[in-house]
Amino acid sequence: MAQGSRQIQSQAQQQIQTLSPQQLLVVKLLELPAVELEDRVHAELLENPALEEGKEESANDEYTDTTDAANESEDGGTTDYDSLSDYLTEDDIPDYKLQENNRSKGEQVEEIPFSDATSFYETLKEQLSERDLTQHQRELAEYLIGSLDDDGLLRKSLDSISDELAIYVGIEATPQELEDVLKIIQDFDPAGLGARDLQECLLIQIHRKIEQQQLTPNDLLHVEEAILSECYEEFTRKHWDKIQQKLSLEEDLFEQAIKEICKLNPRPGASLGETIGKNLQQIIPDFIVDTYDDGTINLALNNRNVPELRMSRDFTEMVEEHTKNRANQSKESKEAMMFLKQKMDAAQGFIDAVKQRQNTLMTTMQAIIDLQCPFFLEGDESLLRPMILKDVAERTGLDISTISRVSNSKYVQTNYGIYSLKFFFSDGYTTEDGEEMSVREIRKILKECIDNEDKKKPLTDDELTEKLKEKGYPIARRTVAKYRQQMNIPVARLRK
Repeated sequence: MAQGSRQIQSQAQQQIQTLSPQQLLVVKLLELPAVELEDRVHAELLENPALEEGKEESANDEYTDTTDAANESEDGGTTDYDSLSDYLTEDDIPDYKLQENNRSKGEQVEEIPFSDATSFYETLKEQLSERDLTQHQRELAEYLIGSLDDDGLLRKSLDSISDELAIYVGIEATPQELEDVLKIIQDFDPAGLGARDLQECLLIQIHRKIEQQQLTPNDLLHVEEAILSECYEEFTRKHWDKIQQKLSLEEDLFEQAIKEICKLNPRPGASLGETIGKNLQQIIPDFIVDTYDDGTINLALNNRNVPELRMSRDFTEMVEEHTKNRANQSKESKEAMMFLKQKMDAAQGFIDAVKQRQNTLMTTMQAIIDLQCPFFLEGDESLLRPMILKDVAERTGLDISTISRVSNSKYVQTNYGIYSLKFFFSDGYTTEDGEEMSVREIRKILKECIDNEDKKKPLTDDELTEKLKEKGYPIARRTVAKYRQQMNIPVARLRK
């Protein structure tokens, strides 16, 4: 008996978060530091003839007249130019000035030699441009490069990066796709970039040497590889006897391998910055914060070389001409009219996006100033209070991802120097008296305890825990160990 087949149609409700082109433009501009914004604005001026430099005129009557003409045909009825009419009947071109809160004319902004932040990123992007990748792979690679920390390591999991790409950038990527692209980045120079921990960082460097020298399995580099891959925990604790016994290594070969491993670079990103940081690039602060003797704090955006923007007068006049002769327009004239509308839409969208960027940056920085007011008044790092992205997000009403984008690669010039916005963020800790303290301050106290210890008998983590407890900080031993490691301070027996 023949079996029949049937199709079943079902409905499923699914919520998908997508960003409009205008929202994507705002996000991209928000991520740009001051120097890159200058380049982006000048590029847009060259690309879009409907956009030009200059202040907006105070009166907008001519635009209103053009709008009225666009809304009605000669017989008073509506026309088939609804899309253009919709554009022209919106509020007139906004009187927006990019340098509204800028410094007074002629006043110079302090510039200091640029370190590794931008150079590090640009150097990796140059290496990326030399690879034959699909557009999707290139987008993933750029995001991964932007996710590397100052040491050149990737501290985030690929699962979390996959989620970030989907939510904030609108790019779908599986962890395996990210893994494949990360392998490409790990092939960049210097060796060790893109590693997810110190072990992987050191192994990448050894593997690079093995590939370059094509050594036999009995060579020294393979002994180093075995130590790091099979005895990494013992290596970090300097349990040499256990390593020798486990790998059956002779004393001389073992000591030579350890010596070579210690020559490897645990911070490839930092070394890259030291190499290229002494170039002609400079840190240009995105904000200028001036603190006065009376306690007044003034915030301004540094819009240095960013010109004021407005809609092109030539374009608005052409639109006016087309609307006056609308009844006798040819097909070519209608196409020209649509071209004008598209360019004006793009120009208006860009002006609005830059304005939104300015407002978001100012709102975020003002919230940081409010939360860290004692520091901006005194310049004392110990006065920085615990602050995370969520604190600023709640104060501004903005999304946490937006605060993250603003704080990334942005700098502020203060009376006490130029600081990265990341400098002001740190976790908090509540003492037994209920006082909330910055982790930065606790690390400072911990370092003081270690600096003042008897170097012949350095304090163990348990003893440091007791010391901090006596000072009013009942922190767990594992937390003390974590803070010590973050400050690159070795264990007690290695501090003798």
